[in-house]
Amino acid sequence: MEEKWITQFKGLSRLPEEIRIALEKGSEIVSVPAGTQIFAPGQTADKLWLLLDGTVKVQQRSETGRDVFLYRVHAGESCVLTTANMLAFEEHTAEGLAETDVRAVAIPRQTFDDLVAKSPVFREFVFTAYSKRITDLFVLIDDILFQRMDVRLAARLLELAGEANVVQATHAVLGTELGTAREVISRTLAEFHRRGWIDQSRGEVCLTNRDGLAQLVKSAGFHA
Repeated sequence: MEEKWITQFKGLSRLPEEIRIALEKGSEIVSVPAGTQIFAPGQTADKLWLLLDGTVKVQQRSETGRDVFLYRVHAGESCVLTTANMLAFEEHTAEGLAETDVRAVAIPRQTFDDLVAKSPVFREFVFTAYSKRITDLFVLIDDILFQRMDVRLAARLLELAGEANVVQATHAVLGTELGTAREVISRTLAEFHRRGWIDQSRGEVCLTNRDGLAQLVKSAGFHA
C-alpha cells in the first residue's frame, strides 16, 4: 500500500520511472490526528502535502478577526495555497487544520523544486491541480458576493452531511464555513426547521428532508 500511493493521484502514474523513483525516495508518508494544525500564517511553506486519507480544512483570518473558510483538501488532492507559496517562496497566509485523522505524502522543497525543474509530467500535475483550485476559489468569491445565504447554507449542509444525514457543527462553525455571523446562521436554520427540513440539537444539525434543501439549491441555480 505504501509503495502504490502514486496511483492515487491522477497524472503521477505517467511519470517516467526514474522520476517516480526520485519522488518516492525524496518524500515521506506522514500521519497526523484530527485537530492538528498542519500549517499556520507566517510559517515557511517547505512541504507539499498530497492527501492519501482524511480531510484538511483551509481557512484565513480576516482583518476583523473572523475566520473565513476557503476550501477543503480531500484524499487524492493537494493544497493550492501551499503550492502557490512554494512556487513563490512565500510564507503561509492561511491555516490548514486536519478535520479528521490524516495520512499524506509530504514532498519537501528540495524534491519539489528538483521535479518541477526536471519533469514536464510533474509540472503538469502541479499546475493542473493549481488551476482547478484557483477556479474553485473564484467560484467561492462569486458565491459569497451573489448567492443568498439560505441557498449557500442549504448547499453546505448537503455537502457536509454523511450517510446518517447529520452535520456535526455549531452555528459558529457554520458561520465560519460561509463567512458570515453566527446569528445569521441561527436565523436561517430556524427557518429551515420551520419548513421541516432539519432538526437541531447542541452542536448538531440533522437533515430530515434532504429533498427540500436540494430543491432550494436547485431553484437558485447554485453550483454546489
